[in-house]
Formats: sequence, C-alpha cells, structure tokens
Amino acid sequence: MAGVSTATVSRALTSPDSVSEERAAKVQAAARELNYKPNRVARSLRWRESRTVGVVIPDIENPYFSTVICGIEDILLPADYCLLLAHYQDSPKREQVMLETLCGEGVAGLIFTPSVAPSRLYREMIEGSVASVALTRKPDDLAVDTVCVASFEGACRGVKHLLDLGHERIALLLGPMASSTGRERLAGYRAAFAERGRKVPEDLIAIGDWKQEWSYREAGALLDRPNPPTAVFTGGNMLTLGALQAIHERRLDIPRQVALVGFDDLPWAASLRPSLTVVAYDTREMGRRAARLLLRRMAEPEGEVVVEEFATQLIVRASCGAQWDW
Repeated sequence: MAGVSTATVSRALTSPDSVSEERAAKVQAAARELNYKPNRVARSLRWRESRTVGVVIPDIENPYFSTVICGIEDILLPADYCLLLAHYQDSPKREQVMLETLCGEGVAGLIFTPSVAPSRLYREMIEGSVASVALTRKPDDLAVDTVCVASFEGACRGVKHLLDLGHERIALLLGPMASSTGRERLAGYRAAFAERGRKVPEDLIAIGDWKQEWSYREAGALLDRPNPPTAVFTGGNMLTLGALQAIHERRLDIPRQVALVGFDDLPWAASLRPSLTVVAYDTREMGRRAARLLLRRMAEPEGEVVVEEFATQLIVRASCGAQWDW
C-alpha cells in the first residue's frame, strides 16, 4: 500500500529519522489505514530477544500483590516489556505448571514469590541465565536478587505497641513457617515480649495459612475460649480480614473488648470504624524496585546479588485503643 520495501516499512515505524519524510509519512498513513500492530512474537523470534517478563505470585485476590504488580508495570511497561502473570493459588503443584509454561514462552526475566515448597525450576531458570528477582519471600538456598520487607522489625514494633498499651494476652495469626515472612514475623513477635520482659502466651499463637478463611476460623476459636485474648496481631492483610470477620460476628467492640493490629496496610484501613492500626510499608515501591533490579540483572548478568529490605512504620489509628477517632 505504501509502495516501499519491507525493510523501509521497518525503518519507518521503528526509527523514522532513517528514511525520508515522504516515505515515513506514506508508511505511517498505510499503517493507520490498515490498523497495523507489530507482532511482538515475530519480532522476538527475528531478533532472538524476548520482550516479556513472567510475574509469579501466590494470590491475586490479595490487595498487596495487586499493588505490587502496579509498581512492576510502572517500570517495565515504559521499558517496552509486557508482563505474563502467573497466579498459583498457594499450590506448589500449580506453581510448577505455571513455571513450565513461562519457560515455554521464553520469558526474558522472572519476578517471583515462591511457594512454601518452591519449584526446582526456579534454580534451573536462574542457572539457565533467565534474569530473576524474588519478591516478598526470601527463597532458601538460592542466590538471587531479592526485594522484601523487614518482617522481624515490623512484627516486633507492632506487638511492642500492644504490650505498651497494657495487653499481655496478645494472639498471633500467622502463615506457615516454611516461608521467610512467617519465620521472621514469629521471631519478631517473640522478641517483643522478651524486650518488654513479658512471658510469651504460647497458647495464643496460631500458625497455618495466609488465607482469610483460615484466619477467620482460628480467630474465632481463640475468641471463644474461656480466657480469650485481649488483643490480636495478624501477620498479613488477608489474615486481618479473617480476624475482623470473626470479631464482628461475635459483636465484640474494637478496641474496648479486643484490640487489633495488622501487618500490611489496606486501601480502606483508615475508612473503617474504628480505623485500623497497621504495620505499613510502600508496597508499590517494592514492585518498582523489583522491576529496576530485574532490568539491571538483564543488563549485567554477572553483577553482585542484591537483597533489599523495605523498612516498616507503625501507623497508629483507633483499633489498638491508643486513640479514638469517632
């Protein structure tokens, strides 16, 4: 339609300054009329360079991961990379299938949050020169760039705040110890009691899952005891939702009858009544940082491995009892 060669079309669309204005205008006019869009797969095959990045996460329903993905896109889309999102629902078996699919797609890079039983394919992909960055959970025995949150520090700070408010029977709802976040947040919980010279209430520690449904059941069981906790610390935002559901069903007053502090902020946490006290950090910036590290690893495959921990802050609102806002 433009009356020029295929090579001229390619130059006119990718570097218009390399052809005459007249030819560039003809090619661009024809492209508009034909509604032409470049074929990214064909381009990748021709240049032997993929422009896709795999993002492997355990739970897309978790608002934390939605925000992180937005941060990843902030960096990778302007760099002309598209995301292939793999959501494995906290199932190691499904995680294996997702990774096999991404391997087949020939992704240029990988940003991943490993399951509690991480697939061997992570190691194989990294050793096979697929640029990779771990996000949120630290993968055991795997030398890979990692972006995570200071889980020990955050949990310790949140629990000490409840201790300083006079609570001693503080329940803990937490995911499995197979994940670094679970281990570090449990250690932070215990350290808070040690630093304040208090005895850890072992009977109030519930460890099992990162799901809202599990937290709802465990929180309910703890609250129904003859000597229930006076406060609850949750190790993640889905666990906070489960605890809130159990507390509200029992018509318990927050914070007069039971105080609540959660790890991870939520978009609507300040809009609750009472508003929610949380251990917070910049989740979107974590996604951006993971994407920047991935681009760096692509450019410098032999560079030094980087592990970055994001600091936390305690946002004190009303659910802990330290202030009243209604």
